[in-house]
Amino acid sequence: QVQLVESGGGLVQPGGSLRLSCATSGFILDEYAVGWFRQAPGKEREGVSCISNYDGMPKYLDSVEGRFTISKDSAKNTVYLQMNNLTPEDTAVYYCAATSDWLSRSYCLGNHYNNWGQGTQVTVSS
Repeated sequence: QVQLVESGGGLVQPGGSLRLSCATSGFILDEYAVGWFRQAPGKEREGVSCISNYDGMPKYLDSVEGRFTISKDSAKNTVYLQMNNLTPEDTAVYYCAATSDWLSRSYCLGNHYNNWGQGTQVTVSS
């Protein structure tokens, strides 16, 4: 079965960096659209970044554009989210998601995913 396991979260000061990892198994990574989503207390889940399985292009939430970078290593079956210049507004539980559905870059941050990891906590605080 499809499995996604996030790691790399933690406590970091504003301006700091973290790299999240999503270890995947049970599917061929390049055949799936993959994304990172986050949910802060009392707020709705929002898409942070994704890679389309239609055109292979990444997409970013406007507020993280230029600060976050999504990548994947297909040989290691792992998806990464490099997060730089973190702010307290980035504090949330971050989830990795994947779907075999055909998602273009325009749609890969939407509510289309059926496979989710357990989440990893990112806290940005002084």
